[in-house]
Amino acid sequence: MQLAFAIIHIIVSVLLIIAIMLQNKGAGLGQAFGGDSSIYSARRGPEKALFTLTIILAILFIGISVVNIILPR
Repeated sequence: MQLAFAIIHIIVSVLLIIAIMLQNKGAGLGQAFGGDSSIYSARRGPEKALFTLTIILAILFIGISVVNIILPR
């Protein structure tokens, strides 16, 4: 059981890294203070799907991490 969770954790970690790296590069901290109005635009299409996938993968990552801590060794 521990091995299965470890493998799933690694897969989710790699997918989360890929999803984060594919995010729009223009929405960084520099624009937060620059007053650019593009940060208020709505996400559409593939950008919205990628954003949603990133949130789901992050929740899975945290959930699997908590399960790995709680499960007895």
